[in-house]
Amino acid sequence: MNALSICPLKPEALCLPPGAAESPGCQRRHTLPASEFRCLTPDDAVSVFEIEREAFISVSGACPLRLDEVRHFLTLCPDLSLGWFQEGRLVAFIIGSLWDQERLTQESLTLHRPGGRTAHLHVLAVQRACRQQGKGSVLLWRYLQHLGSQPAVHRAVLMCEDKLVPFYQKFGFERVGRCAVAVGPLTFTELQCSLRGHASKRRNSGC
Repeated sequence: MNALSICPLKPEALCLPPGAAESPGCQRRHTLPASEFRCLTPDDAVSVFEIEREAFISVSGACPLRLDEVRHFLTLCPDLSLGWFQEGRLVAFIIGSLWDQERLTQESLTLHRPGGRTAHLHVLAVQRACRQQGKGSVLLWRYLQHLGSQPAVHRAVLMCEDKLVPFYQKFGFERVGRCAVAVGPLTFTELQCSLRGHASKRRNSGC
């Protein structure tokens, strides 16, 4: 599957003032886009894990993906990830992989099945300082549009705690049932979303 580029948000790159070329630090600040979405790479793994650890350790005591697993997925299937960067700094991300079975299993937590037609969303996380600003909703919407532009991917699946089900239902996810996967004492609901129509929404979004 070819990696697809994700276009930045609409703000134009700032023009450099006279003499800015003489100051590399100043030039860098002015050329960084104010806000952009792009697929992640293994070079982003540490930043991803820092946000993930901040988001999950205090809640569940464990991260959905270890640092080596983050690198693993960003190496094998970077086109199934999406990061939101503001002035060059990662503030939110989603990591996914392909799965080839109807339901999630323990194996789906660590495997990428290139022949699969289902995108498994492993983790969505937002930097603590940027929460309660709607960034998770914006990122998920962009991610589903991104998946919808990939003809080989037919649906998206995820597992979440019951309290998060209403959030995902707003984006077209439907309950499949109790997930077979459990992490320690935590149990999850499995949700799925058809990606039909998301490609046209992406085309009509102006991005």
